[in-house]
Amino acid sequence: MKRISNIKTVLVLVCLGGILTVSLAFSAKKDPPYKNPKLPVAERVSDLLSRMTLEEKFWQMFMIPGDLKIGKDKLKHGIFGFQISSKGLNDNAAEQIMDYGSTGTAANMANEINELQKYFLEETRLGIPIIPFNEALHGLARDGATTFPQAIALASTWDTDLVGEVASAITKETKTRGIRQILSPVLNIARDVRWGRVEETYGEDPYLTSRMGVSFISQFEKAGVITTPKHFVANVGAGGRDSYPISFNERLLEEIYFPAFKAVFKEAGARSVMTSYNSLDGTPCTSNEWLLRTKLKEEWGFNGFVISDAGATGGANVLHFTAANYAEATEDAVEAGLDVMFQTNYNHYPLFWEAYENGMVDIKAIDEAVSRILTAKFELGLFEDPYVDAKQAAVWNGHKSHRELAKKAASKSMVLLKNTNDVLPVKKSTKKVALIGHDVKTVRLGGYSGPGNDLVSMYDGVANKIGAQNIEYAKGVALTEVKYKPIASVNLSTIKDGKKVAGLKGDYFDNIKLSGTPKVERIDKKVSFGWTLFSPHEDLAYDWFSVRWTGKIKATKTGVFNVGIEGNDGYRMYLGGKLIIDNWQKQSYNTILKEFSFEKGKEYDVKIEFYESAGNAKFKLVWDADVQDAWEQEIADAVAVAEKSDVAVVFAGIHEGEFRDRALLALPGHQEALIKAVAKTGKPTVVVLVGGSAITMANWINDVDGIIMAWYAGENGGNGFADILFGDENPAGRLPITFPVDEAQCPLYYNNKPTGRGDNYHNLTGQPLFPFGYGLSYTSFEYSNLEFSKNNIAPTETVRVTCTVRNNGSVAGDEVVQLYIRDELASVSRPIKELKGFTRINLKAGESQKVTFELGPDELSMLDKDLKRLVEAGDFRIMIGASSKDIRLREILTVK
Repeated sequence: MKRISNIKTVLVLVCLGGILTVSLAFSAKKDPPYKNPKLPVAERVSDLLSRMTLEEKFWQMFMIPGDLKIGKDKLKHGIFGFQISSKGLNDNAAEQIMDYGSTGTAANMANEINELQKYFLEETRLGIPIIPFNEALHGLARDGATTFPQAIALASTWDTDLVGEVASAITKETKTRGIRQILSPVLNIARDVRWGRVEETYGEDPYLTSRMGVSFISQFEKAGVITTPKHFVANVGAGGRDSYPISFNERLLEEIYFPAFKAVFKEAGARSVMTSYNSLDGTPCTSNEWLLRTKLKEEWGFNGFVISDAGATGGANVLHFTAANYAEATEDAVEAGLDVMFQTNYNHYPLFWEAYENGMVDIKAIDEAVSRILTAKFELGLFEDPYVDAKQAAVWNGHKSHRELAKKAASKSMVLLKNTNDVLPVKKSTKKVALIGHDVKTVRLGGYSGPGNDLVSMYDGVANKIGAQNIEYAKGVALTEVKYKPIASVNLSTIKDGKKVAGLKGDYFDNIKLSGTPKVERIDKKVSFGWTLFSPHEDLAYDWFSVRWTGKIKATKTGVFNVGIEGNDGYRMYLGGKLIIDNWQKQSYNTILKEFSFEKGKEYDVKIEFYESAGNAKFKLVWDADVQDAWEQEIADAVAVAEKSDVAVVFAGIHEGEFRDRALLALPGHQEALIKAVAKTGKPTVVVLVGGSAITMANWINDVDGIIMAWYAGENGGNGFADILFGDENPAGRLPITFPVDEAQCPLYYNNKPTGRGDNYHNLTGQPLFPFGYGLSYTSFEYSNLEFSKNNIAPTETVRVTCTVRNNGSVAGDEVVQLYIRDELASVSRPIKELKGFTRINLKAGESQKVTFELGPDELSMLDKDLKRLVEAGDFRIMIGASSKDIRLREILTVK
C-alpha cells in the first residue's frame, strides 16, 4: 500500500460467520476540541481539563512575577500568568512586587509578552497561553505609562464619567502591551483614616466606592482586560492597622463592606477578585469557606476566579497558625474556594505542590478552580489571538491625550478646604509668589505607581503660568524629622579568621539567657533588623532567642554623640568597657540613647545583648553622629522668602502607604512650625496638602488663609494645581473621607448609626474638622424646588427626585449635588444619613439647572432582623446638599 502523509490507516478485521472482512478507514488529523473556537467555551474547558495532568492543573493555579529567564524547562507544564519584571526573579519579595520601574519601553514589554505567549502556545504540551498581569491602580505601573492622580483623588472628583475616561485610557495602555489582567482597583472601605492604604481606596462610603468601582472596572472588562478588585473582604482592623484581624458581623459586612464588590461583579462584570491577608472571624480570608464559597460563589453567583494576595496562601501556617504547614494551608485554601495562588518567586512552588502531590486537595476543588481559570483564558481569546502590535503600545502609552486627561483629573480632584477673605484664586498679576516646602519640586505619585512621564512639579506648573521670575522658592523642611540613624557598617568592625571585617559578630542562642553554645554565628554588617514575621534564622524560634553582638565602633569625626538602641525591650549595651544602657526587661518598644564622647578614628569596644521571648522583634543600633538637621535655618530661609513675596504658598505632606499606618495624623517633622512661622509674617498664606488621607490641623488652621487638599496629583499634577491656584479652574473636589479634629476620634465616619446617648468627649467634640462630601468653590450655589414625582410609593416603585441648583456667583464652576436618605422609623437601627445619589454639574455664572435623581428598591432597602433585604413601609427623609453636613433641602417620602 502506498504511504499517504497525514492520513491514519486503520485496519479493521471483522469476523462474521467465518468470513474475514478487511476495512480500510482514512481520516484527516484533527485538532482536539478545545482548540476549536467555534465550540462553546464550557465544552472547550471540559475537553482541555480532561487532558491535563495533575501537575499541569497545579501550574494553572500558580502565578508569579517573572519571564522566560526562569528557564523553559521549568515552565514546560504551563503557568497561570506572569507579572513581567525586567530584573528577573530573586528572593526579595518586596523588591520584586513593588519594583514598577526599569521595565523598558511599552513596545519592548509588548514584544516580551508576545514571546512568552508564543512559547506557551507552541512549545508546551497543551499550548495553554498565560494571562500577563500587572498593577494599574491609577495608571499602569510600568515605564512609559501615564500616571494619573491617586485613587483617593479620583474619588474626590465625584465624577463617574471622568473616572471612566481615566480607566479607558489606562485600559488602552495596558492592553496594547499584551497585559490582560490588572490587580486593581482597591474597593476596601476606608473608615479609619489612620490606615496607611486609604490613598488606594475610593473613601469611606460604600455607595461612592461602588459607583467609582463600576465606572473604573467597566472600561477594562468590556475591552477584554480582567480586573481584580481587592482586598476581599476588609483588610484594616482595630486602630487603623493593615491586615489586622476583623470580627465584623454579617450585617456590617452586608451593609458596608460587601456592596462595592457585589456591584462590580453584577454591573461591571469583574472576573477576578483578590483575598485580603487578614482573618475574618478567626479564619484567614484566603481559606475562608463561608466567604469564598458560601457568599461569593454560591450566594452571589460569582463565576470568575479568586486569587490570593501575594504570599497569603501560606499565611495560614506562618501568620494565623490555623494550618500546621504549607501543604495543609494549601489544602484549606483551595478547598475553601481559592483558585489561584499568587507567590513572589518561582522557587516557592514546592511548598504548595506538596499538597497536590500527596493527594491532600480534593480533585473536585482543583478541577473547579482550573475550569474557572481556563474559562477566562478562552473568553479573552488568548488561544486564538494572544499577540499584540508593539507599535500600538508605543503609540498609546503616554499618549498626549492621556497626559491632558491626567491634568484634567488632577484639577478636578483638588479640594478647597479653606478660603478666608477670598485669598484664592491668586491673581496672575501678583508680582511675587513664594513657593515653600518639600513637595514644591518633588513629585510624589503615591502608592502602586509607575515612574510617570515628564513629571510636572508644583513649581513647574506655577512657572508655566506666571514665569519662574515671579517665583520665590525655599525648600522648607523635610517631611520627617530624623533624630538618629542606624550605625553604618563602615563604622563597625570585628575580627573573622584573623582579619578585620565590617560589621559586628553576632552569636545567636536558642534560649533567652545567652547560655550554652550559640546556635548561629555570623557577621552582621549592620544591627538593624525587623524580625516581625520570621526569626533571625531558620534554626531559631521567632519568639524564643537571644543575641550577643561584639566588635568595635568608631566615629568619622570627634564629638559627643547620642548612641544607643531602638527596639523591643530586653537589651543592654556596653561601650568602651562600660555598661551604658541597662534595659533588661520585657515591656514595650523603646529608644534609649546615651551621650558618649568619640574621638575621630578611635575604635571602642562595643557589646550588645538582646533577648526576645514574645516575637515581633525589631532592633537597631543607632546614633546621631551622621544626622545633620538644619530645620531651624530652613524655616528662617522660608520666612525670608515669604517676606519678599505678595502671597506665600506652603506645601506640606505626609508619609503613608502599605505597612505605613499612622498612629498620629498631624503633619510630621517640623512642618507645622514652618507653616506657623510663614503665616506669622503677615503675608497671605495658603497651605497645600500633599498626601492620600486625612491630616489634623488644630495647631495651625487658624493661622492660615487658605488650604487646598491636592492629594497625589499624578504626572501632570503641577499644571492641574496651577489652574486651581490662579482660577483657570474652579475647585469642586469633595472629600471622600472624613477629616477628624484629632486622631483620638478615629474611627470617624459620617454614616454612623444613632448613639445610645451622645457623641462628644469630655474634652473634645465628636464632630469632624471637615465632613464627608465637603469642599468649597470660588463661587456660590443656591438650592431650591425639591420635588418628588410621587410623594407616596409602593415598596417596588421608583421615584424621581428633582431640585434646582443655581450659580449665584460671578464665575463659572462645578457643583457636586449630593442626595442622602434617612429611614425615620425602622425595625432595626439605621444610619443617621446614607449617600444614595450624587452628580457633578457645571454652571455658568447666573445659570440654573434642574437635577434629577432616582430612588428605588436598591436605594431604599435594608436588612431586617433576619438579614432579609426588603423595603419597609414608612417615612424616609430625603436630603439634598453640598456635603453630608451642608444639607440645603429636605422632604419626607412615604413608602406605603
